[in-house]
Amino acid sequence: MSNSRGHGWQNKSSFPLTAAMTDGKPQASHVEGSAAAGGEKPAVDSVAAGERVSADGTYIGEGAANAKDGGGAVSAGLQRQHSHKPDLVANTTARLANPLGDLSEAEVMENAAAFAAANNLPVDTFRKGGLLAKSPHRFEQMGLLTEEDKVAVRRETTHKYDQPFILYNLVVACSVAAAVQGMDEAVISGAQLFYPAQFGIDPTVSERNQWLEGLVNAAPYLCCGVAGCWLTDPLNHWLGRRGTIAFAAFVSFATCIWAACTDTWWHLFIARFFLGFGIGPKSATVPVFAAECTPAPIRGSLVMQWQMWTAFGIMLGYVADLAFYYVPDKPNITGLNWRLMLGSAGIPALVVLAQLPFLPESPRWLCGKGKYEKAYRAMLRLRGNDVIAARDLYYIFVLLEEEASIVRNRNRFVELFTIGRNRRAAIGATIVMFGQQFCGVNAIVYYTATIFTAAGLSNIKALLASWGFGMLNTIFAIPAIFTIDRYGRRPLLLVTFPLMSLMLLLTGFMFWIPADSKARIGLVATFIYIYTIIYSVGEGPVPFTYSAEVFPLYTRELGMSLATAVCWMFNFIVSLTFPRLLVAFKPQGAFGWYAAWCAILFFLILFFLPESKGLTLEELDQVFSVPTGVHAKYQYYNLKWHFNRYVLRRRREPLRPLYQLDSDDMLGDEKRFQTGAAHEEHTTDTH
Repeated sequence: MSNSRGHGWQNKSSFPLTAAMTDGKPQASHVEGSAAAGGEKPAVDSVAAGERVSADGTYIGEGAANAKDGGGAVSAGLQRQHSHKPDLVANTTARLANPLGDLSEAEVMENAAAFAAANNLPVDTFRKGGLLAKSPHRFEQMGLLTEEDKVAVRRETTHKYDQPFILYNLVVACSVAAAVQGMDEAVISGAQLFYPAQFGIDPTVSERNQWLEGLVNAAPYLCCGVAGCWLTDPLNHWLGRRGTIAFAAFVSFATCIWAACTDTWWHLFIARFFLGFGIGPKSATVPVFAAECTPAPIRGSLVMQWQMWTAFGIMLGYVADLAFYYVPDKPNITGLNWRLMLGSAGIPALVVLAQLPFLPESPRWLCGKGKYEKAYRAMLRLRGNDVIAARDLYYIFVLLEEEASIVRNRNRFVELFTIGRNRRAAIGATIVMFGQQFCGVNAIVYYTATIFTAAGLSNIKALLASWGFGMLNTIFAIPAIFTIDRYGRRPLLLVTFPLMSLMLLLTGFMFWIPADSKARIGLVATFIYIYTIIYSVGEGPVPFTYSAEVFPLYTRELGMSLATAVCWMFNFIVSLTFPRLLVAFKPQGAFGWYAAWCAILFFLILFFLPESKGLTLEELDQVFSVPTGVHAKYQYYNLKWHFNRYVLRRRREPLRPLYQLDSDDMLGDEKRFQTGAAHEEHTTDTH
């Protein structure tokens, strides 16, 4: 086998795979000349039938292979159990398994030591890390671990948020980049009270001006959808996660200043369009960077900092609107107030640029480049313990080798849709990203001042009411930090979408109250605020968190590019059409339109969105290898069960969970418990 470095999808592995890791697995990514053609599955390993590869890279003869199947004797220390690894092409049994579970402890330590030696890593530490990766819940019985090691592993469970400062610094410092588009969304709401009249596109004058105002407001998101987000893949390939974020932060700052210096509506449109080249790549990269660096048990609460800082940026944007509202013009400067509003949105980008030199690169990105030494050093900074860092890095490596079985070595964008595991991730990410826009929130963000003005408030009071919207969006994002990993992504969405639909309907209904009634203003504000609170704990934090998690490493940049392009393209559509929607449908119809979409999205999420909490990014390969039909059928019966139990009040035996977990703490038949749709299939196979 080749000793070239890489994790398998792009280069050949420097680590020899054992038989248990390759049994029945296509190995196109590891053998010369084995690329699949014609859309078929990859060719199997070129080793002759019956032969296997040992941990030291030598071939095991046919006799030894037969011995494994009962035709001869195999040393007791290397005896392998029957492989129960899920098929990553079509995991029809919905089983989740540790790929190291089929190896003996001796094999795991031997393999981990070989991996460490081949990549100039501490061998003894990786022996411990490999053993811990195989049986993470049995660490108390491992004599190889010191008491200090056990204390560190134990503390992971008892104090899961007790992480090194650099991890929190990385997540927060990069997520501050989200404040740029948060502020932009809010400052444009204040600026549009002034610049349309100055540039001759007052929307009250003509229908053409309404479209032009919407076009200028939505320009950054048009760029994100058609160009900016699609730069993510090449930028990440050449610059890495940190370099891409630095590039995007600089572009964001420069274009915000540029927008503040424009003198015509089309010049402002161009400046704001180029802002999309900053917003697009960083919105696709920062959540991925955070997801790749954080431990699985707290990944959701840390990756959602992106949304937290977006909400904080929206609030800051409204503060800027209020602060600069009364700034008078200066000689030769007309519209200084709205120019300062737009320019202020670039300030958070400078904070990001100042922090990036002190942060480590993503260990998973470094693994993808075959830079395992650097990956280990980065992981050590992020975990604070050498054995835990070795465990996580080795487990990432093993799962990336498993992930290589789904790769066809064709165009990666094509594989995003032609390989079932990737396609299901793309569908799920697209649904939540589309939902974030068509749940109606950004129509409210961009036009809060317009909505409150239509309800009867003056301009300054409308901005104050808008600031209240931004403040609630920020404050009520905090509970999601504690719920997103405890309850999961799906439950938050399934609970909040029906409530958002109801609040939007009620908001629209309030516009039938006579305009001279004080109740109209109060009730419109109340239902918008309640809607904001509900959004902030559900559809607010989930989309970027979910999209950053669900794609395999080899398509992660492209997948996130697709997800964010969908998000920003529909953001553009919402921003462009909402002024006309208010005129054509009236506020009642406009809010009713988005209420209907919230109801539709509830069912899309129910049937097509697998859960992603609590598993490593690589373990999610097994979740997304479950066919869509298996998942949707289970959710249909689950919906029927809840309807019978809680609406019709009929007693029903509780449904088992969908996914079947092969626990490393159980042996033999006790190791497996049948769940959900997999239960019936497993029972049939057994008999």
